[in-house]
Amino acid sequence: MTTEIDFIGGNTKRCLMAMALPMIAAMFLNMMYNLVDSLWIGNLLGETAYAALTNATPIILILTSVAMGATNGVSILLSQAIGAKDKNRTESLIATSFCVAVVFSVLVTVVLELFLPGILKALNTPAETCDMAYSYLSIYVSGYLAIYLYCYFAAVLRSFGNSMFQAAAMLTTTILNAVLDPVFIHFIGFNGAAIATLLSEAICLLFMLVYLKKKKLFTFRISGFDKSDIFPLIQKAIPSVIQQSIPAISTTFLTALVSTYSVTAIAAYGVTGKLETILFYPAMALNMVLTTIIGQCIGGGRYDRAKDYLKCALGYGCCLLMLLSALVVGFSKQLSGLFIKSSDVAGIVGTYFLIVSAGYVLNTVTNCCLGALNGMGKPSKSMFLMIFYYIVVRMPLACLLSFCGFGLNGIWIAVLVSHVVACAAASISGTVSFKKPGRHSRLTMT
Repeated sequence: MTTEIDFIGGNTKRCLMAMALPMIAAMFLNMMYNLVDSLWIGNLLGETAYAALTNATPIILILTSVAMGATNGVSILLSQAIGAKDKNRTESLIATSFCVAVVFSVLVTVVLELFLPGILKALNTPAETCDMAYSYLSIYVSGYLAIYLYCYFAAVLRSFGNSMFQAAAMLTTTILNAVLDPVFIHFIGFNGAAIATLLSEAICLLFMLVYLKKKKLFTFRISGFDKSDIFPLIQKAIPSVIQQSIPAISTTFLTALVSTYSVTAIAAYGVTGKLETILFYPAMALNMVLTTIIGQCIGGGRYDRAKDYLKCALGYGCCLLMLLSALVVGFSKQLSGLFIKSSDVAGIVGTYFLIVSAGYVLNTVTNCCLGALNGMGKPSKSMFLMIFYYIVVRMPLACLLSFCGFGLNGIWIAVLVSHVVACAAASISGTVSFKKPGRHSRLTMT
């Protein structure tokens, strides 16, 4: 059993870049993949269709977050086993987690197909977009097994220090989706975008399976299944799922709140969500990368290396986000026109980014600290932090400011405040937690 990158013995900056750059590229490609549907639907089918996609998006975000969170939970245990060079434990975790992944994703698919109409109604989906949102989601959910397994195998590869293939797979499927979308939309309409997405996801998974077979990083044996591993996997997965899902739950809540204003407001909020992925995905990539890297360092007993990786990620991440924030905020109105050519939508989008602009660098600090906590095997602490500043701070504050006469701008102010609180809370938690246990500890945050 070998890893792709020697995180414990290699150069800190080079190892971080070797892992982080392909991961950030993969996230940006994933962003482009998701933007393709929005661009084609907005330009070919108009504002109502785009609003329907916006109403469907929160559920898609939650499903994706569940997949990413659960598989990131697997990565915590797997990275530590790989760092400790425990081959039997590694193969047992892979066999057990794969079986759990298949069963779980199938159950989610069945439950959602049954309850989608009620969920959309609970989210205040307007009557003029409800049927379209339901049909799109029904098709998307039917392929959730492929989406979940792709996230699972990507997490396994990250645990071995390989993030390059994820970028290559996403590049191929993004191009494929960009080609298939207008064709399917032309012949089938709104649902064609969902079918094209589903087909692209299945091909992405196929590429991943072929690559894993050729790479032979590990031996997969179903006989390696160990039921005693199920509880530790669930113990790490549940906090990670909640941690990843809470932002999507918050987006779902805010979408329902924005839906009380107008279809134009819904469409504008959908555009802000798409543009924000440019600013959120690098931070999310660093979160997942640090989970793997610090997990291996902790498994190998090198807390000093873990601290170095966190500092390096914070420095590079904040510099990148300052640049990206300046570009997106400065050109937000023009970028809005790529999705929907509406001056009203552009005005709302521009105001949103002016208010929230400072929050994106703070979000990067937050994600780096949360990734470090995850890598140390403390996803529960990250989960409670996420609950605090999204559920306790953002959602009630958005309601309060909206209903107190601040309108949409009140919702945007609540988003900014939650970023400030998140950064402060995560930094304080990291300062307290990032210490090697015992009197011989070499690691103290400053």
